[in-house]
Amino acid sequence: MNTHSTATTNPAMATSAPGYQWSDALLTGDARMDETHREFVDQLDTLLATPEAEQLPLYQAFVAHTQAHFAQEDRWMLATGFTAGNCHSDQHAMILETMQAVVQHYQKGETEIINRMGEALSEWFGQHAMGMDAGLAQHLLSVGFDSATETLADPAAIRNVTVSGCGSISCS
Repeated sequence: MNTHSTATTNPAMATSAPGYQWSDALLTGDARMDETHREFVDQLDTLLATPEAEQLPLYQAFVAHTQAHFAQEDRWMLATGFTAGNCHSDQHAMILETMQAVVQHYQKGETEIINRMGEALSEWFGQHAMGMDAGLAQHLLSVGFDSATETLADPAAIRNVTVSGCGSISCS
């Protein structure tokens, strides 16, 4: 698959250029989450526009950003009543595991693997952001969680909240 075909199948992708482009369709309603998502998209776009021989350092920085990004959301979920084994956090862990495995393959000479991973992430991320992350943003708002300060306006708001799903109404 090339990035041009990806752009036509994902509503959050721009169709005029290769790579992955920001779209307001990715907005979740939480400013801090949206800022982190924009950084993710910008780094992914840069990565996909970089020649394969120069991608490894950018990819490693992208993996580090993604680790911090997912840790941030996982921290918010735990602070607002999600169980530790929820499907949203589980999906983060699976994506990170796959991203980390890519480095070893690249170092063994499979230089096209970073582009393949980038294309897969561009397919996955729009759905994740518009589903699970938008649901998480709605949950954070409903319990009065401020993602900028990572505090609850009223800790009693989550006293009886236990979320084991992904935070999205579309999660099974």
